[in-house]
Amino acid sequence: MDLRLSADEQAFRDEIRAFIRDNLPDDIRQKMRLGYGAEKEDIVRWQRILNQKHWAAYSWPKEWGGPGWTPVQRMIFLEELQTAPAPDVSGFNIQMIGPVLIQFGTDGQKKRFLPATANLDIWWCQGFSEPGAGSDLAALKTAARREGDEYVVNGQKIWTSTAHIADWCFCLARTNPQAPKRQEGISFLLIDMKTPGITVRPIVSIDGNHHLNEVFFDDVRVPVDMRVGEENKGWDVAKFLLGNERTGIARLGKSKERVAFSKEMAHEVRSNGKPLIEDAEFRRRIAQLEVDIKALEITQLRVVSAWTPGSNKPDPLSSVLKVKGTELLQATTELAMDVGGPLSMPDWALELESLSNEPELGPSWASEATRHYLFLRAASIYGGTNEIMKNIVAKAVLGL
Repeated sequence: MDLRLSADEQAFRDEIRAFIRDNLPDDIRQKMRLGYGAEKEDIVRWQRILNQKHWAAYSWPKEWGGPGWTPVQRMIFLEELQTAPAPDVSGFNIQMIGPVLIQFGTDGQKKRFLPATANLDIWWCQGFSEPGAGSDLAALKTAARREGDEYVVNGQKIWTSTAHIADWCFCLARTNPQAPKRQEGISFLLIDMKTPGITVRPIVSIDGNHHLNEVFFDDVRVPVDMRVGEENKGWDVAKFLLGNERTGIARLGKSKERVAFSKEMAHEVRSNGKPLIEDAEFRRRIAQLEVDIKALEITQLRVVSAWTPGSNKPDPLSSVLKVKGTELLQATTELAMDVGGPLSMPDWALELESLSNEPELGPSWASEATRHYLFLRAASIYGGTNEIMKNIVAKAVLGL
């Protein structure tokens, strides 16, 4: 198998790179370079720029507003976004609910939601995890009782990213509590977040930011025509969605960008009287990370090269990408934080300007690196914990 990019693929990469260089707004570019997270307005602005070229929905067919790219082209596109660095397109919109609607949605659902989803006129969140159902998602208890043309939903979701700014939620709910298997009797619902009975409570994560939420459903009425797929067959829809999520979760481009940024900053930071980049142990650490990134990049190329048109079954090797990719995300953000050394210690009091007028200890990129390091401790948990992913690899890849 030849895993080198073809001449056409190299030309495609150059086209993507030039477009990002010429069209990414300068204020967003600088914010991303210094490690600040993209805010909602940044993501919306950039995704709409991409959508004008039908690039935002990079994994969708042309029929529904995508470019119809090959898996290798999609991989190149994501890597160029991440290494630029530029904001990612909304994963909930493009990688999750979009492909689900294309595969399982009715014509009415596709026409209503897909154009708005690609253009971020609708911001989606994911209602899967519950206090007692995270990695063991089949244990979910949120119930949807059928009453005529509506479901009445009651229950609780947790760790719901961006629910506080979302317009709609794609949600798993149990529609048949008497089903013989836990994976049965679950349906996949689309819920307007403005529906009466929905309460969103913030969860402030260890990085000091508000990404996550608890979501409570109290007699929330959802029209039956907002169900995706057959009643009680939502587990099949969820498996399809999670296969897409785990394939894109490796974020190799982001790991490459963090290594490159760390090397750049290491020329400025001094250790033992000389630039950190000259330290032998630091250089060894850089080299090991670059080798690991290259090894996973080859695995990723193997996965995308093995894809066949019309196949909707996720490759179990996507679990390998998830495990190693998130470990590399954690290792590369730790590297960036370590480059800052003691200057990476954030002063959390600065978040409350009325209580402190003290300057930051060091450059802003150093404290932001610490925020990313802290938040990405969860990278090996979300999208399926790495321990569960290793079980999948053992069974489906190694045949153990």
